[in-house]
Amino acid sequence: MEIQLMPSLVQDIRKRVQFHSSLVQKLALEKEMEGHIGCVNAIAWNSNGSLLISGSDDTKINIWSYNNQELLHDIDTGHSANIFCTKFVPETCDEVVVSGAGDAEVRVFNMSRLSGRRPREISMEPAAVYQCHSRRVKKLAVEIGNPNVVWSASEDGTLRQHDFRECSSCPRAGSANQECRNVLLDLRCGAKKSLADLPKCPLALKSCDISSVRPHEIVIGGSDAFARLYDRRMLPPLSSCQTKRKPPPCIKMFCPLHLADNKKAYLHLTHVAFSPNGKEVLLSYSGEHVYLFDVDPGSTSSVRYTADYVREQLCLPPLHKVPAKGRAKQRKISVNTTSRKLRVDMCRKFMQVATRSLEMGKNLMHGIDACSEVLESVGPDIDDNIRHDCLCTRAGLYLKRKWKNDVYMAIRDCNRARNIDRTSYQAHLYMSEALLQLGRLREASEYAEAVNRLLPPHSELKQQVDDIKQRVASAELEKNRTDQNGNAKADTHGKLRSLSDILIRSHVSGSTSQEGREDSDYDDEMELDYETSVSGDESRENDQGVFRGSLSFRFHQREDQTNEHAGENGSTESTHNDDSAFQSDVAIDMKQRYVAHCNVGTDIKQASFLGEQGEFIASGSDDGRWFIWEKRTGRLIKMLAGDVAVVNCIQSHPFDCAVATSGIDNTIKLWTPDANATSMVAGPELDVLSAIENNQRKLCRNRQILLPFEFLEQFRMHEIAEGFECAQS
Repeated sequence: MEIQLMPSLVQDIRKRVQFHSSLVQKLALEKEMEGHIGCVNAIAWNSNGSLLISGSDDTKINIWSYNNQELLHDIDTGHSANIFCTKFVPETCDEVVVSGAGDAEVRVFNMSRLSGRRPREISMEPAAVYQCHSRRVKKLAVEIGNPNVVWSASEDGTLRQHDFRECSSCPRAGSANQECRNVLLDLRCGAKKSLADLPKCPLALKSCDISSVRPHEIVIGGSDAFARLYDRRMLPPLSSCQTKRKPPPCIKMFCPLHLADNKKAYLHLTHVAFSPNGKEVLLSYSGEHVYLFDVDPGSTSSVRYTADYVREQLCLPPLHKVPAKGRAKQRKISVNTTSRKLRVDMCRKFMQVATRSLEMGKNLMHGIDACSEVLESVGPDIDDNIRHDCLCTRAGLYLKRKWKNDVYMAIRDCNRARNIDRTSYQAHLYMSEALLQLGRLREASEYAEAVNRLLPPHSELKQQVDDIKQRVASAELEKNRTDQNGNAKADTHGKLRSLSDILIRSHVSGSTSQEGREDSDYDDEMELDYETSVSGDESRENDQGVFRGSLSFRFHQREDQTNEHAGENGSTESTHNDDSAFQSDVAIDMKQRYVAHCNVGTDIKQASFLGEQGEFIASGSDDGRWFIWEKRTGRLIKMLAGDVAVVNCIQSHPFDCAVATSGIDNTIKLWTPDANATSMVAGPELDVLSAIENNQRKLCRNRQILLPFEFLEQFRMHEIAEGFECAQS
């Protein structure tokens, strides 16, 4: 008897099986595809997964066959700089492809002009060339079902909409690039240092993505910590760049709460992506981790926050008085059914593992994973007693591990534990330790005093409290001694204050103005962001033993001055926002963090959802590996050795359990399940933990570069070009 399944059921089964955990665990390298002669900065699948397109520093687009992993076409694009993004245009039978590059151009190619020929190397004229951007084009976006429009995000601060039906070149002959009326978003005054700040600085766009479920939604990320989601239906008509305008309001803003007041010049996004169902957004930060957000958090959720809420959440006041008996919040106890009892027993076993890790100070990552398994996987089946203990244990593990921003994750867990039991002495104790690690000595002391009042008599934790109080006192003495000796030093990593000490204003103004690009307004404050890079992102030719570097300078108008920009047509439009009318933005906090990789060396590093279900998260890393996490718990489940230096791009196949990766190597690697691959590590690796810890050390050291006086003197004398070399010492 033959059983026929409904097509919808078959499709659902196929989706669930595509990236099943048993298949993900067995991913291994199947094929290394050669064809480029430079770093491969962009890869993308077509809609049915039969073709893969890639863009490289060699300024060529390659199109590959998935079935036999062979190169079909090698297209010389005519770009004069590195290609950073490339896509198949939907609903064109895969005959139209588009590319964006460091020469600020977007180029469109129509493969149907080959007339049935399939030569490996093709030199063909583009069907359209858009030259309206004035800085590097970092990302392209297409809309499913729309063969006529492509969107481009550029470091010039604009997101542009190119309609193939309107023109084949832009700007038109005889006009300047500022006159092109294709600007969907003008964010040249859109960057914020913190959630409370007014948007005043240029937002250099690094990434964008259009929801496949709600195509009117587009999310963008750039040179600050905030990803912005816009509804294209609510945006003003397309405009030109002749005048700078106030950036349009976004409908959602995403940022981890602990980064919303960071104000670090180097902190920026390298990739943003919608989940396959459009309900989540994934962000990858330079010098930071990967974070997951809900697009539509529940109405009762506490993940929405304002600037006033940031500091409050990072340090809720301690409980100064023990409430009367019975006023403490009662914990709910689960129904003791057989199935729930089994799950609760499993939770207790996980908690035993975590508690043992905390007591011994070993296997901290496994202890954190055990707590996350309890809280994220079987959360509804545990009562508040177990949830509270699990949150406190995980907070203690974070504080012992001390990876980047672990202290903020500990504070987050302490606050959640106090929401369950506000008299929790464990939560107060770990909050005191966290505040001490952050150097907030007064608050740490207050929490330590609160712990003393909350501890039961003759508690073994008295010694820990006394130890914290002693460390706080020692830190206060050291701080006072430093202040008295006048040895407090300003942070010189990445910032130079008193611009007049280094530069003469007229010299700077004369050397930075360029045709078709707006001049900045200079004052006495300058930010300098120097990044050494080993990626093809900055330079096409890399000599052995030489790092490439890039300089980014941001000049800011003082907040009490009005910032006006004059357009070429003589009109002037004020971009100064009225502070009195300014309302603080509302941001959405992260719901999960993914830790193991390092993202410092390049600003094109991707983080991706794997498969149509999107149940796993993957990211490249500066150590040449790529990592896979379980989305729900944040647990690392696979580490694979990719490129020799850096893995930047990760794209999963639309329907099969296959992943394509690329990076600094000239090759593209295709990964599929292998029956013999059973280890968590794929490739030559000895110790997973040591590899991860090395990445965490790199993250903590990122861009801590002291610039010597000779360098500054050369800069003052205008001897430093836009792209310079720095010999590795």
